[in-house]
Amino acid sequence: MDFIFSGLMQAFVLLFTGDPETWNAIGTTVCVSTLSISVSLLLGAPLGFALGYYDFRGRKTVRTIVDTFLSFPTVVIGLLVYAMLSRQGPLGDAGLLFTIPGIAMGQAILGLPIVIAMMATAVENLDRRLKNTLLTLGADSRQVLLTTLWEARFSLMLAAASAYGRIVSEIGISMMVGGNIKWHTRTITTSIALETGKGEFAMGIALGLVLMMVAFAMNFGMSGVRRREGR
Repeated sequence: MDFIFSGLMQAFVLLFTGDPETWNAIGTTVCVSTLSISVSLLLGAPLGFALGYYDFRGRKTVRTIVDTFLSFPTVVIGLLVYAMLSRQGPLGDAGLLFTIPGIAMGQAILGLPIVIAMMATAVENLDRRLKNTLLTLGADSRQVLLTTLWEARFSLMLAAASAYGRIVSEIGISMMVGGNIKWHTRTITTSIALETGKGEFAMGIALGLVLMMVAFAMNFGMSGVRRREGR
């Protein structure tokens, strides 16, 4: 147990003295996660709205596919994105492999089905009389869309928090697509795996504490959103 206590003490030193390597991994993670969740929300919110709002042929099949992707292994997503971004892949000329945007692309794919599924469920659970009421009041299609999204805003916030929690804690995509390059694409999770394997428990624990604080913040925020949604 001594090495755990010692690791905790050293972890606090690394965090609060501004250790460059530790904070670089944190900064990279924040950058990648922000890009990823932004893309997931921009694409997932309207797609989830369409899936939950409109009745079209093959809707149940599409919903099944989206639900299946909720549990898609991150390492498989990493493999597919790596194949697309490699020199032999269709996006090889873009030079995105082993870059922050490349990692963000893979993580956006990870978060996208979460946003779509939760947004679709939220829209499905809205009062069905909302659309008819808005149309009766003379609302056009754009106003119907915006009002429906506003009514589902708390569910969209929950979807964003859930997707962000999954994105920030994944390792497979970051390792395969980013390459875990020091000072460049090394994230919190890949750094924990590397440093722990090297026996550097202090940095591993320090970054683990950061992840735990992020998880706590996400859960605290989601609890607050649920309380407001229930009012």
